[in-house]
Amino acid sequence: MVIDDDPGVRDSLGKLLRSAGFRVNLFGSVSEFLMANQPEGPTCLVLDVRLPGQSGLELQRGLTNAERHLPIIFITGHGDIPMSVQAMKAGAIEFLTKPFREQDLLDAIQLGLAHHRARLEQERATAELALRFETLTAREREVMAFVATGWINKQIAAKLGVSEITVKVHRGQVMRKMRASSLPDLARMADQLQLPPTKPLNRGSVV
Repeated sequence: MVIDDDPGVRDSLGKLLRSAGFRVNLFGSVSEFLMANQPEGPTCLVLDVRLPGQSGLELQRGLTNAERHLPIIFITGHGDIPMSVQAMKAGAIEFLTKPFREQDLLDAIQLGLAHHRARLEQERATAELALRFETLTAREREVMAFVATGWINKQIAAKLGVSEITVKVHRGQVMRKMRASSLPDLARMADQLQLPPTKPLNRGSVV
């Protein structure tokens, strides 16, 4: 996606990117971009810094606040060092000053797409883990939290007020439902899910 208010630059970038095999959506302003349907899959945003209305840097802040993690490549004919530092600290892939080498832009886009592809894959993996976690009972979730932080069956049993055999059964169910191949694998899943510390259930709770 390209946002640039100069029609000549916008058309030129569109032709360049299409010739390189990219699908391109062109916008003349931030408002046009925000009103459009966003494409699915790995995406990269080529963004002019100075735009009518909302600036490119303001859009970057807005996307960050909305947790829309689009890779951004800034292009500008009026850039300065403080502006580029601000953009890069906020997560921009590249800051290119016009006129720039076409290959520099293409390389930056490839890098941005690779970053976004990796993020989307991570989000999909986390969503799948969350679905597996939802299949666990309340007690199994407790056991998972303890196991993932290195507690042994005896310690968990004492903490929860149940037998070691009961803990072993729950532990096996957790490993099966989460499709964990090992304890380190389960610990990785717990970390990915950002599981908070779990307080033990009362002794009278239903399991």
